[in-house]
Amino acid sequence: MGQITLIRHGATTWSTARRHTSYTDLDLTPDGERQARSLRPALADERFVAVVASPRLRAVRTADLAGLTSTDTDEDLAEWNYGDYEGRTTAEIHEDQPGWSVWTDGCPGGESPSEIGGRVDRLLSRLHPLLDKGHVALVGHAHSLRVLGARWVGLPPSAGGLLRLDTATLSLLGTEHGRRVILRWNHPPAPPVDAVDATTARH
Repeated sequence: MGQITLIRHGATTWSTARRHTSYTDLDLTPDGERQARSLRPALADERFVAVVASPRLRAVRTADLAGLTSTDTDEDLAEWNYGDYEGRTTAEIHEDQPGWSVWTDGCPGGESPSEIGGRVDRLLSRLHPLLDKGHVALVGHAHSLRVLGARWVGLPPSAGGLLRLDTATLSLLGTEHGRRVILRWNHPPAPPVDAVDATTARH
């Protein structure tokens, strides 16, 4: 069975401000574009039978800047629908709903943990035939990819809350002795060669 490389999109103005962003279709910031390009060296030698992106601009743009050619977009890979909490930070939501957590409470007017878990499961089912042929890359968002990681190893959607995922990072799902495992998680791209040289020179 092939492996699944998960790629979270680069920074946007709302992700930098920690505002919940699902259906709002923001582009990457200049720093987000730089982050996406920094993924190129780590992905350059990979051969994917499919590259599937969320339909949102920030994901499609990240795939392009990372040097990947998307073979498809899939709405089931879109970010958790935050409904009435779209654009708000967790701190702001806690002013009205102390103790609220997306992982257990979901979002009014949006999705519950079980609903996003269901669509992630649908996506994984559709990927099975592709994984029989080779490796697959998925370019998406923090919360939906965290749910996907949890569901890959048979945990409930709420377990995604234990899997922090930063912008423009790489994660890898695969198998070991026939069991699904997380091979790597929240791995940042390697720094540019000139940055490594500069660091070395100071020591």
